[in-house]
Amino acid sequence: MKIKAPNTALPTLPLYTEEELILGIRNKDQVMFGYLYDHYCGSLFGIIRRIVPEEESAEDILQEAFVKIWNNIGSYDAGKGRLFTWMVNLTRNLSIDHTRSKLYKTGLKNQGLSNSVNKINRQQSVAQNTDQIGLKTVVEKLKPGYKELIDLLYFGGYTQDEVAKELNMPLGTVKTRTRAALQQLRELMK
Repeated sequence: MKIKAPNTALPTLPLYTEEELILGIRNKDQVMFGYLYDHYCGSLFGIIRRIVPEEESAEDILQEAFVKIWNNIGSYDAGKGRLFTWMVNLTRNLSIDHTRSKLYKTGLKNQGLSNSVNKINRQQSVAQNTDQIGLKTVVEKLKPGYKELIDLLYFGGYTQDEVAKELNMPLGTVKTRTRAALQQLRELMK
């Protein structure tokens, strides 16, 4: 499956507000869902690939994420954050669940040499995809401590508990700094 980048050259695509998208998808409007997919699949795929380097598995997770978005849009609460943030968290969690599954771990042990050879090139292309959507640029503007947290949590697939152990800091501090980092990211993205 070829993940297509958002096509900004087409003036015929309508621009929907977040509220219109949410309402449309809750009403099972396939045009709105297609619009959502076209505009967010590249970003979500980049996040998945940072956690799951195997392209085929990443594509499956992307498909699963959009099915889950379609089926669970009713659980989205605008009071807790933006639609994109909800979709990123849902996708990230699916990716992490995949890497923790027995099937995935067994597959890593049985991976052939040909898969390992191309792995580095694919990981570099994921970093470039993230750069294309501007996310990497925005994250680079964060304070160094915040940047490290976001890299580990959202791109490395770590849990907050794992980050606390990795950075040798209390879990509460990780949670507080993560919240502050996300607030700074929101400000930078405005």
